[in-house]
Amino acid sequence: MLACPFSQLCQRLVWGLLCLLLAWGAQGATPAVALYYGHDLPLGEFRAFDLLVIDPDHTTHQPATLQPATQVYAYVSVTEVQASRAYYPDIAADWKLARNQDWQSDVVDQSVAAWPDFFASRVVAPLWERGFRGFFLDTLDSYRLAEKFDEQAQQQGLVRVIETLHQRFPGIRLILNRGFDILPRVRGKVEMVAAESLYRRWNAKAQRYEQVPEADRQWLLGQLRSIQQRDGLPVLVIDYVAPHDRALTRSTAAKIAQDGFLPWVTDAQLSTMGIGSIEAVPRRVLVLYNGDESPALNYANAHRFLQMPLNHMGYVTDYVDVRAGLPDRVAPGRYAGVVSWFSGYVPAVRRTHLSRWLQARIREGMPLAVLGDWGLEPDRALTRSLGLAIDKAEPQGALRQTQLASMMGLENPPPPPGRQTSLEQLAPDMAHRAQALIELRDTRDHAFVGGAITPWGGFILDPNVLYEIPGTDDTRWVVDPFAFLQQALRLPAIPVPDTTTENGRRLLLAHVDGDGFPSLAEFPGSPLAAQVLLKEVFEKYRIPQTMSIIEAEVAPEGLHPDLSPRMEEIARKMFRLPHIEVASHSYSHPFLWDTNVRHGLFQEDAEAALSLEVPGYTMDLEREIMGSSRYINERLAPKDKPVRILQWTGDTAPSAQALEISYRAGLLNINGGDTSISRANPTLTAVKGLGIRKHGFLQVYAPITNENLYTNLWTGPFYGFERAIETFEMTDSPRRIKPVGIYYHVYSTSKPAALKALKKVYDWALAQPLHPVRTSEFIAKVQDFYDYAVARDGTGWRLRSSNGALRTVRLPAILGQPQPATSQAVAGWRQGGEGSYVHLAGPAAWLQTDEQPQVTTPYLLEANARLADWQVQDAGRRVQFELRGHVPLEFALVGTQTCQVRADQRTLTALRPAVQPPSAVQQFKLPHAAAQIQILCPER
Repeated sequence: MLACPFSQLCQRLVWGLLCLLLAWGAQGATPAVALYYGHDLPLGEFRAFDLLVIDPDHTTHQPATLQPATQVYAYVSVTEVQASRAYYPDIAADWKLARNQDWQSDVVDQSVAAWPDFFASRVVAPLWERGFRGFFLDTLDSYRLAEKFDEQAQQQGLVRVIETLHQRFPGIRLILNRGFDILPRVRGKVEMVAAESLYRRWNAKAQRYEQVPEADRQWLLGQLRSIQQRDGLPVLVIDYVAPHDRALTRSTAAKIAQDGFLPWVTDAQLSTMGIGSIEAVPRRVLVLYNGDESPALNYANAHRFLQMPLNHMGYVTDYVDVRAGLPDRVAPGRYAGVVSWFSGYVPAVRRTHLSRWLQARIREGMPLAVLGDWGLEPDRALTRSLGLAIDKAEPQGALRQTQLASMMGLENPPPPPGRQTSLEQLAPDMAHRAQALIELRDTRDHAFVGGAITPWGGFILDPNVLYEIPGTDDTRWVVDPFAFLQQALRLPAIPVPDTTTENGRRLLLAHVDGDGFPSLAEFPGSPLAAQVLLKEVFEKYRIPQTMSIIEAEVAPEGLHPDLSPRMEEIARKMFRLPHIEVASHSYSHPFLWDTNVRHGLFQEDAEAALSLEVPGYTMDLEREIMGSSRYINERLAPKDKPVRILQWTGDTAPSAQALEISYRAGLLNINGGDTSISRANPTLTAVKGLGIRKHGFLQVYAPITNENLYTNLWTGPFYGFERAIETFEMTDSPRRIKPVGIYYHVYSTSKPAALKALKKVYDWALAQPLHPVRTSEFIAKVQDFYDYAVARDGTGWRLRSSNGALRTVRLPAILGQPQPATSQAVAGWRQGGEGSYVHLAGPAAWLQTDEQPQVTTPYLLEANARLADWQVQDAGRRVQFELRGHVPLEFALVGTQTCQVRADQRTLTALRPAVQPPSAVQQFKLPHAAAQIQILCPER
C-alpha cells in the first residue's frame, strides 16, 4: 500500500478520492470495494478488491491476512444492536429507543451522553486491538424507527460518536452508511459514504428481492449527487439481488458504475461473492465423491484423475464426501461449477437428499458435470431436471454407433456398442438442445446416449470415462477431460495462475529423500551412498537442491550408531553448500501416515511395519515432524539455515493432523502425487494435480515421481530413472502441466547404473533453457495457486497473489496478446504452446490485452531468474529492473535494438543471434546470479 504523503491535505474532502486512488493503486480506475458478512471468508476471491468490509464477529482472520493489497474494514452498527453481540447485555434498557422487528435488533438512543464512550470502548477498541484501522459505520438513520425522537439530538449524538472515535483512535478511517444530514458537521473525518438500494433492494418484511420504486431512486440519486458535489466524497452504492441471478447482479453493478458511484451488488445477507467495480472470477469447483468407494480421498477417482485437468485450467477443487452431507448452497460468485464422480450408488440414506440437492443446483443455474454414474436411480423430479426421458425405452436388437463427439476417444476408443452399459434417452425437448457425446441407435432407430453436453452442464457415463487395461493398474482416458469439463461447466477462458513457469522459462527443482543414507555404494572402497551423492552430484551440479535426513538412520541414538559420526559429518558438509536447502524426511520414516486409512499392503497385512523399526519407539506425529527438525537444526544444519521443508515418507498420505503439525512447526511440505507418464504408460491419468487439502491444510505434491517407480520399486533395471526424461518431455508438450522436478532417494547413488541414470537426468535438465528454483520456492507457488485472485477489471484483468510467490499467468490465445506497455506490473511475456506466459513484476498486477502484440516499450521475453524489481519511466525510454537467481544470469529482451542495455555500471553486448537477419529479440548472459539492469532508449 502506498503511503499518502499529504496526510493533512487528505483530511480535506477535496483530496478524499485522490488519496483513496493513490492508496489503493486503482490502475486508472475506481477502487474496488466489497462487503462480506458471512462466516466463511473466501480469502482468495476477495483478495482482488482494494477495500473489504467484513463482520469481525464472523471470522477469526486478522486484517493483515489480506493486506497490503486489500484494506480490511470492520462492520460496526452504531444505532442498532443485536442480541448476538458480546456487548449487548451491558446496554442499559433505558438506552433502547425502538425495536427493528425485520432484523430483530434494538435501536440505541444516540442522545445518551454515555453512548459515544461505550461505543468506542466496547465496540471499536477490541477491534482496534485486533488490527482493524478502518470501520464501516452502519445503521446511522435507524433512530427514525422510533415513534418519537428528537432529530437534532440524535444527529448530534452521531456526531459525538464520530468525534470520539477520532479522538480515541488517531488515524482511524471511517465509511458512513447514509447519515447524509450529519456530513457537513464531520468534515475531514469520513472518507466515503455508502447508501443501499438504488436500483434493487431486499424487502425484509416481505422476504423478497424487488426493484426500487422510481421515486425512491430519484430521491436517493439526488442525495448522492449532492454528496459528490458538496462534500467531494466517493460514494458506494450497495444493491441487493438474488445470489444466483448473476446476469442481473452484473447489469445492476454496471448501472451503478455508469452513474458515477462505486458499486457493490450482493445478496441480502451479504454472505456471497457479489459484483462491484470488478468481478472476481470464481476459481473453485465443488467435487462430490462417495467415500465408500476408496480408502480415502487420496485414492478416489475424483482426486486421482479429475483434479489435474481442473488445476491446469486454473481451478481449485473443494471435495465433499456425500456420506457426510452436502452444503446448503453453492455460491455462484465463488464456485464455477459442481462435478460428481461416482462408480455406483451412494448410500441409500443419501440418495433422496442428493436428488433434491442436484435439482436445486440446476434450478439455480450452477453448471453441473456428472462422470461415471449418477450415484442413484434418478427419480421423476430429477429426471425432468436432467432432461431425460421419463419413460426410458429398452434398446431393441443390436446397437449401432451413430454419433461420436471429437472429445471422445482421447487415449482409448469407447467400447463397442454391444458393451455400452450405461445409456440414457433424452427427453424430446432436450434432444434438440443437447450435444450427444456418444449416440447409439437400436433397430427401431431409437436414440440412446452415453453422455451429452446439456443446457444444465453435461454427463459422461461409464464405460466412456476411463478404460482399465486388463491385468494392470493402468488406465486410459476415453473422454478428453479438458474438453468435457470446459464445455460441461462452461468454464470461461481466464488468465491461469501457473506453477510451471516463471519469466518465460520452465521451472527446474531437485529434492532428495534421505532413504539409503547409510547404504554402502557399489564402488571401490564401498563408500557410503551419501558420500557419493555429495561428491558426484551436489558438488558437481551447482543448482538449487533440497536434501532431507531421516533422523533414525543418521543420529547417534538411531539404527546405525557406528556409522553415525561419518554420516553426520557428510550431512553437515552437504548443508554447508550454499545451493543445498535443508529438509527433514521424518524421524522413523513412517510407511503409513494415517493409521485410520488402511490401503494396499496395509489392508492385506495387518502386521505390516508402519515405519522403520526403532527399538522402544511408538510412532508419534510430533516426534516425526518437530522432533526430527529439531535434531537436524541442532546437530547438522548451519545456524542460519534451519530446516525449511518436511518431505513426506512411505505412502505420502499424511492425515490432516500430520499436516496441521507441519504447519504449526512452520514447515513447508512436499511429496506424493506420483506423476509418472512415460512412453511405456502414455496417459494423462498418470499426471496428478498440484496437491491435496485436508481440513484446510495443503499437502503439495512432488511435480514428478521418484526413481522408485521407474526401477520397479528398486528391483531393476537400476538405470530406469533415465525414463524421467520422458516424463519431463511429456508434461511439457502439448501442454506444460509440470515443471522439471528431479526427485530421488540417496540410494540412487549406491549403484553405478543408477548413478549414471541420475547424471543423465541432471545433464538433460542443465542442457534445457530452464529456470532453477529452490523446492521451497516451488511449494510457495503451489500454495499461492490455491488462494490467487483473478478478476475482470474494466478492459483488463486484476491479478493478486496471496504470498507473492507465483509470478506467472498463462494467457489463453482467445484472450488476445499481452500489452506490457499499457498494463501495470507486467514485465513481459513469451509465447507458449497454450497461449502466452505473462511475467508479473510483483504480487499485484493489472493485465491489458489486445488482438495483436504492440511493441511500444521494451519488455522482458525470458529470464532464468526472478524479477525483484521492474520500473518503467519516461514513457518507456528508461527501464530499470533487477534479476535475482541461483545460477549465472541469462535473459532476453524485446524492443531494445536501438537501446543501450547496462548491468552493474557497464554496457552489455547482446549475443550473436542464431538466425539471420537479427530478430527483435536480444539475448544476454552474465557470469553472476544477480544484477541491476538498465535499458536506456532514444526518443522514438
